[in-house]
Amino acid sequence: MDRYEQELDILERISQILGDGLEINEVFQRAMALISEKLEIQRACLLLRDDATDMARIVAAVGLSPQDMQKGQYPLGEGVTGSVLQTGKGRVIPDISKDPQFLNRIGTGTNDPDRPTSFICVPIKDGDRYVGVISVHKPLINEVSLAADARLLTIIAGSIAQTTRIHHLIQIEKERLLEENQQLRHNLNGRYRFDNIIGSSPAMTDVLATIGQVASSRATCLIMGETGCGKELIAKAIHFNSPRKNKPLIRINCGALSPQLLESELFGHVKGAFTGAIRDKIGRFEAAEGGTIFLDEVGTLEPALQVKLLRVLQERELERVGDHQTFGVDVRIIAASNRDLDEEVRQGAFREDLYYRLNVVTIHLPPLRNRRQDILPLVDHFLDRYNAENGRKLCKITRDVANTLLRYPWPGNVRELENAIERAVVLCSGEEFNLDLLPLQIRLFAKQVRGDHRDESVDAIARKLAREGVKRFAEREGEIYELIVSEVERQLIGEALRRTGGVKTKSADFLGINRNTLNKKVKELHIDGSEQAPAVKISPNISRLGTNRLPRSHADDFQTT
Repeated sequence: MDRYEQELDILERISQILGDGLEINEVFQRAMALISEKLEIQRACLLLRDDATDMARIVAAVGLSPQDMQKGQYPLGEGVTGSVLQTGKGRVIPDISKDPQFLNRIGTGTNDPDRPTSFICVPIKDGDRYVGVISVHKPLINEVSLAADARLLTIIAGSIAQTTRIHHLIQIEKERLLEENQQLRHNLNGRYRFDNIIGSSPAMTDVLATIGQVASSRATCLIMGETGCGKELIAKAIHFNSPRKNKPLIRINCGALSPQLLESELFGHVKGAFTGAIRDKIGRFEAAEGGTIFLDEVGTLEPALQVKLLRVLQERELERVGDHQTFGVDVRIIAASNRDLDEEVRQGAFREDLYYRLNVVTIHLPPLRNRRQDILPLVDHFLDRYNAENGRKLCKITRDVANTLLRYPWPGNVRELENAIERAVVLCSGEEFNLDLLPLQIRLFAKQVRGDHRDESVDAIARKLAREGVKRFAEREGEIYELIVSEVERQLIGEALRRTGGVKTKSADFLGINRNTLNKKVKELHIDGSEQAPAVKISPNISRLGTNRLPRSHADDFQTT
């Protein structure tokens, strides 16, 4: 192979090495080992510039011990290496013993006077900066051969420059991601501190006391509670306040996947275990090694999966799907369920031995309707969050809204409350939080509550009217219903017309009836709608306002003023 073909072969093989995605040190080691083999190089060094000290330091070498590499440090301009780094001009020295600028700091040289040691040093340029040098030592053959080697090293230095830049950018990105990861972990640790969990009701105080005690242990926890009451929040609080907080927290919803897919997700599988298993895959338990796995809706597990989960709990080991190799796992299990697992065990739907394994520490989360004193603090919390996210300023809660939020039963618990507040923030146009911003089902509930309260007062009046009416008109048996109810209806409509100045539309709205109904009643009861009705004073013995007719012939039984 002639020199040209040899250089092409070297460059092709080095390009393959540079494309392997290895660390810069390993890339250089392999590239220089190749060159040393082909070009009889004794020693080769990669020196990179340290911007903090403006010195060139050996970061990779062939033919040098770690102690020799420690000696290879050159300030800018010092010796041949420092000069090449500073000026960007490569140097070829046929005999280092005859060059006074060569420092020989690492003791390079040969005792053979017939074949002196040559030195080649070429710069590595990144943009308009010189970021390092490549230097080699080899026995002198002739100066033509040295010049050819220098040209080849210059080409290689260009490739090394690109690789160095890529690795530098990757290192910067790694450091950024590491810093971001540390910041996120710090934020998570702060976010899930126990004192940041909103809840001052006695029920939540008991929950916080329990998780404060169990967080530092490795005990398996079972969180019981209705959908939306914050089971995942409690699981995160336990994890991020435990010694495992810097390890993974892996969550999986057992009810969201089919049994076959769930088994693969939990335990992993090997290639060929089933149709579509084209490669090995680790499961969630392996991914959570050293940390915590949160099994949400664990009560939905199929019996076969319950057996495999029981083995993990008992033996701390598992097998991937399609594999017979067993390996251990160090994972803390936190399970959650909105089902009554006691009842599931009694019905045979859930294994009793698994239930007791999960039920080492049970945490019962109360529904939101059982801790109503936490509702308004939660509202404030969600308002702060979603105002900040959406650039809104919704903050003035009306009394009707506050009363409605406190009375509503919240079947969806905290999740439903959060969604309601987010909706209100998104739809608001100002600072006032009124009933119109709440979801329809809550507005209907508020309307029903107002109606129930009104009916309670009317019922009291009705009961009194019925008692007094029956007592007063006992001798008019068979006429009492029409006698009382119809005349009260007439007087009620007359009073409404008087209050509204005879405007029937306003009167109908005031009474809460249709305008056509009002007109019909006015005609049937012979009420003059063009004039304000006279003030009506019902006898003290009759105080119920009704809706049926009273024959006009009995009007004298009521006093009109």
